[in-house]
Amino acid sequence: MANIAYFEIPAENVDRAKHFYHSLLGWKIEPTKTPMDPAMTKTMQYQDVLTGEPEDGTLNMGGMYKRQMPQETAILNYVMVDDIDKVLSKVEKLGGKIAMPKMEIKSVGQTAVILDTEGNAIGIWKPSTE
Repeated sequence: MANIAYFEIPAENVDRAKHFYHSLLGWKIEPTKTPMDPAMTKTMQYQDVLTGEPEDGTLNMGGMYKRQMPQETAILNYVMVDDIDKVLSKVEKLGGKIAMPKMEIKSVGQTAVILDTEGNAIGIWKPSTE
């Protein structure tokens, strides 16, 4: 069974969103330390979000970024899978669509975004084994 392992929050104004979540929920939000293309980091203003200390059965990390497209209006949850290719090979057969093809993020792993049969987006993540 694939568990939700990560989330991403699109924000029109990253500083305003950081203030909101930190003030409301106490989340620690700071610029990402994940190696990314410097141009992409600047454009996306990507932030790491820590929601608390790790506890069994809880999700405690995510990301926040500058909204890149108007349709990015909801928090995107990522499920962790053992074989991303196997999962992606089933999406269209089951009536879904691949919204963002598989890509490799150094030291993070492989990710993709799919749309379910109802048009809801969900991320797929195969962690890096580095």
